[in-house]
Amino acid sequence: MSLGPAIPPLEEERAAGPLLEVRALGKRFGAHEVLKKISINIAAGEFITLLGESGSGKTTMLRLIAGFEQPSSGEIWMNGERLDTLPPYKRRVNTVFQQYALFPHLNVRDNVAYGLRVTNAPSNEIDSRVADALRMVKMESFALARPATLSGGQQQRVALARALVNRPLLLLLDEPLSALDANLRKEMQSELKALQREVGITFLFVTHDQDEAMALSDRIALLRNGALEQIASPREIYSYPATAYTAQFIGQTNLLRAEIRSGVATCGALRWPASAPDGAVLFSLRPEAIRLADPVADGAANSVANSPAAEARFSAVVKQQLYGGASELLEIECGGQTLRVKIPARGPLSGKQDFSFSAQDAVRVTE
Repeated sequence: MSLGPAIPPLEEERAAGPLLEVRALGKRFGAHEVLKKISINIAAGEFITLLGESGSGKTTMLRLIAGFEQPSSGEIWMNGERLDTLPPYKRRVNTVFQQYALFPHLNVRDNVAYGLRVTNAPSNEIDSRVADALRMVKMESFALARPATLSGGQQQRVALARALVNRPLLLLLDEPLSALDANLRKEMQSELKALQREVGITFLFVTHDQDEAMALSDRIALLRNGALEQIASPREIYSYPATAYTAQFIGQTNLLRAEIRSGVATCGALRWPASAPDGAVLFSLRPEAIRLADPVADGAANSVANSPAAEARFSAVVKQQLYGGASELLEIECGGQTLRVKIPARGPLSGKQDFSFSAQDAVRVTE
């Protein structure tokens, strides 16, 4: 669906480099350093999420890009031109806030048209652009409705239309789904992703919800205390976390403090092959990477324990079992060590059970 003939083709907006470059961006409020020399490149048409706990700096970074705050250090560039020196109204950037801030005395059409009227756009152009924007978010039949008569999801669509009507190159979204109930939030995640693909505009999305970030993003930039912890695709950041913090924040994990000797990692009763120099190493092992194994005879079990193969086997006692529909979460104890295990639902388990995991699923991480 087109935004209208006046919008430049996406290919013409793409410079040889990235659409947006954040270069060593820093921000201080007094003595408090909120952002610490963050550098990120964002491609045209990309859906990238800033993920982090409250106070990690993600909303501050969004405000710096929008022009609502000025950086203490670093630079922001868009399509090869300096962005952070421009006032907000000269940036081809629009923001959708957590609170949609729709004008209650205006109907949907007038809310969407407001920004165009402020800039004195021609009236015939306003009508066509507003109609296109409402059509994109499937709200054309609500053009004459007042915000108070709309559901939370419908208000969110109007807020998106109001931002899209200005034809930004970059759309900033500051936790726009957080005010919705759980079911509607899931529905809007799907719609938001589909809309972004349809219009081809770059989305920079802020959330503290890891599941939301995983579902929506092309890449996730995880912030921690104002610094960039890791940036990668959802699959990569989950499967290959670089740090213990990333492994724990993105999903659940078991952190294994192992000692490597002659290519064998040992962590309590667990032993598996590991290609790393001798010494202390920290590993992340996801709960779903551990599975129930067929029982083995005592002699075979001792042989496995003494000669680790590509598949590590061990026995553990099931301490707790939580039913989750299609899956179950187990808490098991092995040699004084507690592990979490996620398996397909299969009925009650108790006592000692045999488990296994592939050595490649134990991913080395830094502290």
